[in-house]
Amino acid sequence: MSFRGTVAIIFTVAMVEICFSHCSQVYVVYMGRRTGSDPGEILERNHQVLASVHDGSLEKARAAHVYSYKHGFSGFAAKLTEGQASLLSKMPGVVSVFPNQKRNLHTTHSWDFMGLLSDEAMEVPGFSTRNQDNVIIGFIDTGLWPESPSFSDSQMPPVPPRWKGHCQEGEAFNSSICNRKVIGARYYFSGFEAEEGAHTIKHDLDKPQNYNSARDASGHGSHTASIAAGRYVWNMNFNGLGAGGARGGAPLARIAVYKSCWDSGCYDADLLAAFDDAIKDGVDIVSLSLGPNYPQGGYFLDAISIGSFHAVTHGIPVVTSVGNEAVQGSATNIAPWMITVAAGATDRDFTSNIVLGDGRVIEGESICVQSMNAPAMVMSASDAFAGYFTPYQASYCLDSSLNSSKVSGKVLVCRHADSSADSKLAKSVVVKAAGGVGMILVDEQDKDVAIPFVIPAATVGTKAGNMILSYINNTSNPKSLILPPKTVLGSKRAPRVAAFSSKGPSSLSPQILKPDITAPGLNILAAWSPADKNKTFNILSGTSMACPHVTGIAALVKAVHPLWSPTAIKSAIMTTATVIDKDGNFITVDPEGRVANPFDYGAGFVNPMRVLNPGLLYDASAADYRTFLCSLGYDQRTVRLVTGDNSSCPSPGVSSNFDLNYPSIAIPNLKTKQSVTRTVTNVGKPVSVYRAIVSPPPGIEVTVVPRFLNFSSWGQKMRFTVTFKVVAPTNGYVFGSLTWRKRHVQVHSPLVVRRTKALL
Repeated sequence: MSFRGTVAIIFTVAMVEICFSHCSQVYVVYMGRRTGSDPGEILERNHQVLASVHDGSLEKARAAHVYSYKHGFSGFAAKLTEGQASLLSKMPGVVSVFPNQKRNLHTTHSWDFMGLLSDEAMEVPGFSTRNQDNVIIGFIDTGLWPESPSFSDSQMPPVPPRWKGHCQEGEAFNSSICNRKVIGARYYFSGFEAEEGAHTIKHDLDKPQNYNSARDASGHGSHTASIAAGRYVWNMNFNGLGAGGARGGAPLARIAVYKSCWDSGCYDADLLAAFDDAIKDGVDIVSLSLGPNYPQGGYFLDAISIGSFHAVTHGIPVVTSVGNEAVQGSATNIAPWMITVAAGATDRDFTSNIVLGDGRVIEGESICVQSMNAPAMVMSASDAFAGYFTPYQASYCLDSSLNSSKVSGKVLVCRHADSSADSKLAKSVVVKAAGGVGMILVDEQDKDVAIPFVIPAATVGTKAGNMILSYINNTSNPKSLILPPKTVLGSKRAPRVAAFSSKGPSSLSPQILKPDITAPGLNILAAWSPADKNKTFNILSGTSMACPHVTGIAALVKAVHPLWSPTAIKSAIMTTATVIDKDGNFITVDPEGRVANPFDYGAGFVNPMRVLNPGLLYDASAADYRTFLCSLGYDQRTVRLVTGDNSSCPSPGVSSNFDLNYPSIAIPNLKTKQSVTRTVTNVGKPVSVYRAIVSPPPGIEVTVVPRFLNFSSWGQKMRFTVTFKVVAPTNGYVFGSLTWRKRHVQVHSPLVVRRTKALL
């Protein structure tokens, strides 16, 4: 090795050692369930712990301190070097220490599609949901635009006296803005500021469209909150599209805002501070349309998993989105204590027809209301490359890749392979800047997401795109006309699983099926922030939009059954779901149209018309989650810190990680034979008899004992065993179902099995 190379290595090693000792960043120090009752004492204790890695200096400890978590759980966030973080991770009372990572946002007619009535009472036949004004939903998101008609408090009763929340003042947001609908608002950016830098947040917050307050600048938080709990708006539309009355799932429920997400994302330290306050304030449900990148790390190295665990153990259901990565195994927010939601499509589409010069009409997707005055020549963007760009690069209409002399006055066919909706919009900006009058965007992932392009444009799938390119290549003077979009109902099968929705199995605990449930998430119209292009309403797609649909349904369940636990509410949502579409066929997955399976939709597509009368519930307690954590190999010390009790882990072999009382059953490593147990609680008629109906996975024999459950009282619990036995060769995962049936009541659970070869 040369002298120069040796010096470079020595320098690099030296820099690593220096950074280990001196380079600081924000870490979260998680210490489990809250101990002690006085927040001041907790803060002082955290300073003492910090001082132990700052040469005993309380002054340095206070300077490094970012947050203390002192209501729902214990811990703090602080600026630490890697060495200090390592020392703290070894201290008694510390569960985990992890960097302040950034999480990403997972970014109406849908309620009519699911069968709920159009009035604000949202009555479900046989049940009254008017008590929803006693349900408080906490949204951890980008804030909220409180003046939106979706958040009016007209004719709403006084705020529930049990509410302990706060309306935090800030930029363009004073305490009087909160009302009887939006009853709380807080914002958090210390974790963001520590990572992005004070100059960065100052610059961002100085922009006209940003607010150093709970006010929503991006629109995402307003959109999700209005889907779940928006008031009735008589003429909601986006530039005339989707026009009609619209409201959220629980329009009389209260809203509490915890703004933790900014332009670049949502940081762990801020998210945990939001969870901590939400638990203290007294919310009944927490909704988060955001999550980590996949594959996800350990449960106690992830802010959302930690925060949701303590929310659930305080009796608060947490609803999350599964992510938008489309591929198998990409599911995030996979902890068993949260409700994880995939995205589906309803029967409403926003179509924009493309008329070719030979008279053929091809259906595209768009929400751009601009129109072309006349047909124009259409060409492939690959034939309009400029400068040093290749035809391949130009085919994706990258910035500066197009030759304006070739593009001017023409319609361009561009390709798109990325998952970002923003990049689709950006391509129309590039085409417009080059002089194009229209764009046909070929989405190679066929996601059916409608985009508000800046010029007349429409998205088509690969098959239609190839048809258009063939027409161009075989025609001397090819032309096209892109027509304005229109709202179309019932033109496609519905519901369907959206192409972009992330899929199971869980990368962390494949014995827990994720996602749990599917709800509308494609082209959803809801409230928006006028700070973004002066729009009051907007159409968005993503599991971000699916999550609040389930949040709204959870609020209705909470209104009717206020004493049900978070796991009982999850069970009701899952076991009443459907796997059949409106035409009586099995639900399919976009774009290929294959029959969906539980890795796509979990238990199925949510059915709010059945959720209030599930018949039986799969309930679970904090003790059940403790046993589950023990079965995963978490040591007794860690489990005791997390749960806050002194219970011991069961002896090996007493329970398995398949026995968490979950409404689905997944066995990822079946060798020859495996038995699992479940317990159901009767919440239907006191005297009831349920019969087990099994649809076994191919190649697997499934036996249920007992086959009949005979209940004699309401609230009675009964236990049963399901045994899986390999009887024929299988490849990969196979799927089936177990349904407990009593006349019109069906309690449905998916079965997921993968055979592995037994060791000889």
